Amino acid sequence: MKMIELRQARHLEAGDTLVNVAGHVYEVTRVSRVGRGIRVQYLTSEGHAGRFTAAPESLSRVYTSSRRAPIPA
Repeated sequence: MKMIELRQARHLEAGDTLVNVAGHVYEVTRVSRVGRGIRVQYLTSEGHAGRFTAAPESLSRVYTSSRRAPIPA
């Protein structure tokens, strides 16, 4: 069973793997500040690039790594 955690956009890093509620995964390739927001660039599992801009306090679902405490999916 894979574990996911909720993480604020300001704590996302390149290399993180985002997962949406439908189970699609997105690999974060770059994170930068844009005004008061956070621009997240990513690659889909099919290799398509995309990006979104989010408020720093917004939450994303991220597959966990050993460095943070997980929340079960």
